[in-house]
Amino acid sequence: MPRIKANGLDIEYESFGPDDAEAILLIMGLGAQLTQWPLDLCEILVARGYRVIRFDNRDAGLSSRLERDRAFAFSDAFFALAAGKSAFAPYSLSDMGNDAVGLLDALGIEQAHIVGASMGGMIAQHVVADHPTRCLSLTSIMSSSGNPMLPPPRPKVLSLFMSQGHSHDTEAVIAKGIKTYEVIGSPGFPTDAATLREWVERDAARAYYPQGVMRQMAAVLSDGDRRARLRQIKVPTVVLHGRNDPLVPMAAGEDTAANIEGAELRVIDGMGHDLPLALVPQIADAIVAAAERATGVQLVPEVAEAEIAAVSVAEVVSDVVAAVQAVVAPDAPDGIAEVQPATGRFRPGRFRRWLTKQRQRWFS
Repeated sequence: MPRIKANGLDIEYESFGPDDAEAILLIMGLGAQLTQWPLDLCEILVARGYRVIRFDNRDAGLSSRLERDRAFAFSDAFFALAAGKSAFAPYSLSDMGNDAVGLLDALGIEQAHIVGASMGGMIAQHVVADHPTRCLSLTSIMSSSGNPMLPPPRPKVLSLFMSQGHSHDTEAVIAKGIKTYEVIGSPGFPTDAATLREWVERDAARAYYPQGVMRQMAAVLSDGDRRARLRQIKVPTVVLHGRNDPLVPMAAGEDTAANIEGAELRVIDGMGHDLPLALVPQIADAIVAAAERATGVQLVPEVAEAEIAAVSVAEVVSDVVAAVQAVVAPDAPDGIAEVQPATGRFRPGRFRRWLTKQRQRWFS
């Protein structure tokens, strides 16, 4: 995967599809790597006519790590904020949004459809609010408005995140990763154990950096209420949320949609706080729905040519049938053959049955 300078940092990214297609920028969540955007999702979006870019946020994956002299503990930051004090946050979500725009700059992309999941959705909201001329549409997935009155994560989930460890035991890291997926995952669309282990082992081997997770969490906790900023967003927006999300309850998605003018809220029953492969088509549909509201349907050249060819075939078949009918039996009833313009399929069976009956009449 290539790496590029963006906003003064080294950003690891991956691009799919033609460079001249409309771009979709995928922003991942807390501590998550670009690999957690399913490859199937990227391929579907490319098939729908887009260029897709996924990348590692700062302090995650293979992008720049912002080492600090001062140690940071998530629990300290959480309790400091609960007491009304400031958390130690070396950077903000707005800074992370500037990284995303910097990546677009580095790739020579003037405008893009912005998509974010979880913390990535919060970053995406900042991108659209801070850089409205660079954004075509917004898809906010399992994210929040930052409204302090929203319900918190379920206790089991909160305790899991409060106990973030710094273990260097590979098996312990993998076990913790699998446990996290199991706790926050989609009860209606569970991912099998073998696939979960494959994902966790892949990401642990690629990059394991819990200190970065802590700094990203500090940025989330110190970000505050974004509702006023959300009301500034004017691009077509889809908010996608799982009804069974235990980390960011569905009320957060509802509040996000309520504060963005014209936003469409899509709720999926059985979805938790993950991107299960079974839901990839619905996730892709949500992203494309927002994109098409902004710029219309994108036709892949091969698809467009196939559609033209199909219509041409249908027209030719129709002309042939009409000519045969006019010459052989001008009084033949309509419907001697079925032509479906959408697919160009000619139904020869019906024509043969009609022709057999006519032969019996003509030569009896």
